Order: sequence, then C-alpha cells, then structure tokens
Amino acid sequence: MASPHPRGTSAEPDRHERHQPKHQARSVAEHAAAVANLLQPLQSPERTERLPLHEALGRGLVHDLLAPISLPPFANSQMDGYAIRSADVPDGGAELRVMPPVPAGARPAALQPGSAAPIMTGAMLPAGADAVVPIERAAPDRFLPPSENATVWLPPAAPGTFVRAAGSDVDAGGTALASGTFLGPAQLGLLAALGIPDVTVRQAVSILLVTTGDEVVEPGRQLPPGKIYDSNGTLLEAAMTQAGLRVRRAGIATDNPDRLRQLLRGEGAGTDLIVTTGGVSKGAYEVVRQAMADQPVEFLHVAMQPGGPQGIGTFEGRPFLGFPGNPVSCLVSFEMFLRPVLAGLLGTPAPRLPVRARLSQPLTSPEHKHQVRRGTLKPDGTVELNGGESSHLMHALAGANVLVHVPEGAAALAAGAEVEVWML
Repeated sequence: MASPHPRGTSAEPDRHERHQPKHQARSVAEHAAAVANLLQPLQSPERTERLPLHEALGRGLVHDLLAPISLPPFANSQMDGYAIRSADVPDGGAELRVMPPVPAGARPAALQPGSAAPIMTGAMLPAGADAVVPIERAAPDRFLPPSENATVWLPPAAPGTFVRAAGSDVDAGGTALASGTFLGPAQLGLLAALGIPDVTVRQAVSILLVTTGDEVVEPGRQLPPGKIYDSNGTLLEAAMTQAGLRVRRAGIATDNPDRLRQLLRGEGAGTDLIVTTGGVSKGAYEVVRQAMADQPVEFLHVAMQPGGPQGIGTFEGRPFLGFPGNPVSCLVSFEMFLRPVLAGLLGTPAPRLPVRARLSQPLTSPEHKHQVRRGTLKPDGTVELNGGESSHLMHALAGANVLVHVPEGAAALAAGAEVEVWML
C-alpha cells in the first residue's frame, strides 16, 4: 500500500532515521517537556470560567473543591427492611413491636426500645436505631398494614448492618475533587450530590488544524493520478474533538509557503494553538519548514517511531506544533505529546489509561527509539499487533484498540513479554 502522505514522513525516511546517531534525536520525555513549556500560558488564571454542571463535561477543575456537606448527609438504610436497636435482639431473635414506617425523604421519630421501624432504602435511620434487618429475613417477610398491636419476628443483626453511615462517602470539609480533575459523568454526579450547581473550570483549548500538500485531495472529490485523499484532517479533527478541544479546520494548504503563511495569519486569529500535518521533514518540498523560515520554530527529530519529525515554536507569537504527514504518525504525535501535556496542564482531555499486557507474538524495535505499535488487547490479557511498524497503515490503526509501547533501549521483545499499552 502506498503512503497517503509520501512526502515528509514516508517509510523511506523512517528507515533512514533508524541509522542516525542517538544524540541527534530528542527523547520523547524531552519533547513532551518542550510542548508543556510552549503551552504553559494556557494555564493562566484568565483562562477560566464558571459553568453550570451540564456545560462542564470534559473540562478540567481549576481549584481543589471541598465538600460543603457530608455524603450521605445522614445515616440511612441500605435495604428495605426494619430499623432496630441491635441490643434488643438476642442471638435467637426476638419479637418486636412495629412502629410507623419510615419512607425515603421523611424525618422519623426516635426508635423506641423493643420496637422495629419499617424502613425504605435510602430513608433516614431513626435516632436510637443502629442496624437494619432486610424484609426477606423477617417473619412475616412482608410489611404489615399499620396496627397498634402489630409485631414482627426478627433475627439478630450486628451494629452497622445495612446502614450507610453519615459521611461514609465523603465528610463535610474534606476534598471532594482535586485541582486538575477531569470532569466526567461520575465527577459531575458527585458535585450534584453535594448540592453544587456550577463549577470553575479551564477554558476549552481552540486549535487551528491545517493539512498540507499539493498531492492531497478532499474526500468526495475526483482522485486524479498521483493524488491521495486527505485522512489527516478528519483523523486529527475527530481525535481532538473527542478529547474536548475546539477545532477549526482550514482545509488543505498547497505547497506555497506564502499562501500558507497568509492562511495561518488569517485563520489562526483567535485560536490558542496552530497544528499542521506534513511538510516538517527534510525533503525538497517541505512547505511548513519554508513558511516558518523567519519564525522561532525548531524542526527536529524525536527518538520515536512513528512520528520522529516534529516542529515546535510560535508563529507570530501563537503556539505552533508541526506534526508529520503520515496519518499514523500524526495521530501518535497527538497521543504522545498534545493529549498528555494538555491533561497535565488543564485536566483535560482525559489521559489514556495505561495497562499491562503480554505480547502474543515477538517484535523488533529500533534500539534508540521509543516505538509505538498498534494492537488489539484480548480478553485474556494478551495484545496482538495490528499491521507492521509503517506509519501509513490506516486499516491497521482502524482495527486497533490500544497503542503498544516499546521503550527506548528494547531492540527485540519475545512473545509473552510484558508491555505497556494505552487504551484507545
């Protein structure tokens, strides 16, 4: 299969890079630190806003948030049953008088000695009660109609049985969520349970995304000989949007540096970051390199495969990242640098979940590079590699559910070796 973006980061440059001396490439950690330094201003106090909970999904929390109340706010029943004083029921069980029932939402009267109160799940435990006996353990095993002389036989229950203690989830004044927490459904649900209607979050990051290349054609148009359809724009826009970033697509830029500069100048206004794909390697028509000739932008190689060629700096004062042109390379660049850096700075997007898995097959890797392979994590904890190491294999990427990490220094791993994988 031919590379969708033959210029920039084709399979041939990848093979050439394997033989470069190690000292010529920046480590993955060093480049991530450089990206973090570039994007540090996005963490400024001015880039925050107060949002109602229903608008805060996917944002990062700005400050530690203390619980204004305890959860639960009062001791309550975990089951439908009878609230009792555990001391009233000996080992052999006891017959107790039935008090008025306690529905959820009611404030019950204190429990009298020698009595049991029918109680619903979530209802407040009466004062004096310290345990709940489920209705199915009672005799009779159903709630009785109200009667002054009603009694029920109940088995013993230790103190605390089926009781949710006040503050057993979180105490008032305790830290409910820490600064930088990603606000997903569970976190927003917790805030709602605490009675908090809105929250201060980081502003969403806006990105101008530009695909480059004379050979690239928008999907849906006729494909002339020598041309290929643009996958990078859709791929990265989808990844960034899914991650909670606001993406502005500028279409496909031709291999004209002046026109690219004009496009970046016009379309980049008001955005927080410019991201381009392609044109960052050492070929003869690297339009991004040419357009950035008078800008404080560094083009370098990171000790990573795929995604070695990278651009980083500013374009007319605006943060700029230049990703390689091959689709797998540009997605890996996003996952290795932009996603984790923004997660660390702003609490969003959510970082990828790392898990350990065993290789189902052996692999080889450039010893002086961090290799990122695509794979499928199986239910038995093994990971099967999808396709080869080449950065144009979109079909293999589409069938993968993890990124497989082979650290720098590992030239070969045997089947059964343990590796770190990131869930996609």
